[in-house]
Amino acid sequence: MRKRRGGGRAMGSAGQSSATRLGLAGGVATLLGIGMARFAYTPLIPALVQADWFSTHAAAYLGAINLLGYMFGAALAHRATLIFGVRNVLGACLLITVASFYACALDWGVVWYGFWRLACGVTGAALVVVGAPAALSRATIQERARTSALVFTGIGIGVMASGTLVPWLAGQGVAITWLALALVATGLAWWSWRAVWRDLVPLEKTRARTTSDARLPMLAIGLIIVAYGLDAIGFVPHTLFWVDYIARELGQGLQVGSLYWVLFGLGAVCGPLLAGAAAARIDFRPALVLALTLKAVAVALPLFSDSVWALGLSSFGVGMLVPGTVTLTSGSIAALSTPERQQQLWGWATLSFALAQAVAAYGMSWGYEQLGSYLPLFGMAFVSLALATLCAGTAATRRVT
Repeated sequence: MRKRRGGGRAMGSAGQSSATRLGLAGGVATLLGIGMARFAYTPLIPALVQADWFSTHAAAYLGAINLLGYMFGAALAHRATLIFGVRNVLGACLLITVASFYACALDWGVVWYGFWRLACGVTGAALVVVGAPAALSRATIQERARTSALVFTGIGIGVMASGTLVPWLAGQGVAITWLALALVATGLAWWSWRAVWRDLVPLEKTRARTTSDARLPMLAIGLIIVAYGLDAIGFVPHTLFWVDYIARELGQGLQVGSLYWVLFGLGAVCGPLLAGAAAARIDFRPALVLALTLKAVAVALPLFSDSVWALGLSSFGVGMLVPGTVTLTSGSIAALSTPERQQQLWGWATLSFALAQAVAAYGMSWGYEQLGSYLPLFGMAFVSLALATLCAGTAATRRVT
C-alpha cells in the first residue's frame, strides 16, 4: 500500500508514532470536546441575551442541555466504537463538533440551538472517552506521562480562552465569535485527522495482555472511578460560582471576579504539564493522591480567608488541579488496565464524573437559594474532595501484580 507523506502509516504501536504527535492529537480532542464545546459557551451567555437571541432562562437551559448531552456521550461512546470502530467514531465526532460551531452562528431559534448544543455535548464526551485512551494506549509506558499531559492540556487552554479571548470576540458580535471558533476548530480537527486519527488501526490483542477482568485490579480501578466522581462534586463551586462569589458576595465587582477567573485559567493551562511531571517522578496513583489533597486545601481556602493571597492561591490551585486530576485519573486507569479495556474503563470514569457533576451543579444551585451564601458550598466541596483523597489513597496502596 502506498505510504502517506508526513508521518508514517499505521498507529498500531507506539514505535510507529511519536508520543508528541499522539499527545497533541489527543489534546485537540479534549480542546474541542470540552475546552471549546463547553467552556466557550459560558462567557457568550451575556452576549446572546444582549443581542436578543435568547432570554436569560433560555440561554441557561442551552448550557444545561450540553451537560445532558455529555452524560449521554459518556455512556454511549465505548459501545459506539464496538460497532463502528475507534477511527470512524473519532472522525464523526470531530465533524459534528466542528459543524455545531458553524450552526450556532445562525440565529434560528432555541430548538435549532438546543439540538446542536445537545449534539456537541454527546460528541464532546465521545472525543474525551475515545480520543484520550486512543492516544495513551499507543504510547509506551515511558512516554505515557508526557503524552497524558499533552492530551489534557486542551482542557486548560479552553478554560483560559473562555476567560480572555472569547469575551473579547463576543464584543465583536455573537455570529462572528462562533465563526471564529468554527474556523479554529476546523483547522485543529483537520490537522489531528491527517496527522494521527485517519491512520489509526485497532490494537492487537495478545495472550500476554488478556482482557479478562480476573487479571485486572478492579477494586483499585473502582476506587479511582469513585474518587473521580467525588472530585467532580468538589470542583463545582469554583467552576460555577467562583466569579459570582467574588463579585457579589464579597462585593469586589465583576471586573475583579473576572481577573481571578483568568488566574484560574492560567492554572488550568499549567495543570496537565505539572501533573505529567509528577506522574513521571512518583507514578500516577501517588500523584493523584497528592493532587486531590492539594485541591481539597485550595477549595477550602475561602472558608478561612478572603484576602488577595487566599483567593489568588485558590483560583490558581483549583484551576491547575481541575485538568491536573483528569490527567492523573486517566493515567492511573491506563496504568492499571490493558489497552483493550482502557477505553471502556475510562468511559465509566467519565460517566461517573458527568453524573456527579450534574447532580452537584443542580443541588448546589438549590442549596445556594436556601442558604443565601456560597461559603457552605465550599465546605461541601472540601468534604467531597477529602473523601476522594481517601479513595485514591486506598487505591494507591493496593498491590498490583
